[in-house]
Amino acid sequence: MIPDVEIRRLKELMPASGRMYCQIVSKPQQAKVIELEFPLPWKRENRPIAINFDLWRQLKAAERDLLLLRSSVWLTGVQWFKPDIYQGLAAIGLVGTIAELTQGDVTGVVVAGGLSAIALRQLWRGFRSMKREIEVDEQALGLATRRGYSETEAAEHLLSGIESAAKLERRSSLTFNELIRTQNLRGFANLSAVRVPDRVREE
Repeated sequence: MIPDVEIRRLKELMPASGRMYCQIVSKPQQAKVIELEFPLPWKRENRPIAINFDLWRQLKAAERDLLLLRSSVWLTGVQWFKPDIYQGLAAIGLVGTIAELTQGDVTGVVVAGGLSAIALRQLWRGFRSMKREIEVDEQALGLATRRGYSETEAAEHLLSGIESAAKLERRSSLTFNELIRTQNLRGFANLSAVRVPDRVREE
């Protein structure tokens, strides 16, 4: 596999938002097959998707497609400045902190800074939550259906891609999040009648 050729193919596979905001880079030294860098608020573009192509080429093409689509959905879904209660609180807290600093009010700085910190923590938890992880998987399945896969096929390929990547990374088992995600994907792939219940999604 020639990395530059595969990168061009993967860029064509990504949705327009993925091509706009994500950057696929070769990282032969990394232990993971594919790794994402959490996008910080000031990095709206060039969000890297790092791939170890020595490991990547050992996956089936369909597994690679679904892992890439899933990665682009996750990265483009992190929107720090989308109107939301926590974004609003973080912005208010930041403005308040600056205003109190200029006035030299220590108590005001602490209160406003604390408000920002709480709001940012909630945002971070939301981006990393199990609910979000499952939503991203399901959105990736939807994207795959617009690229010639059936939902069942897409779920099977994403499921096998997660499991194959873990083996290539020499991991003895899947993480807790991956176990929950794969159980949900088995439901979509008609390999299990059990889907992830809502109470687990919300944890």
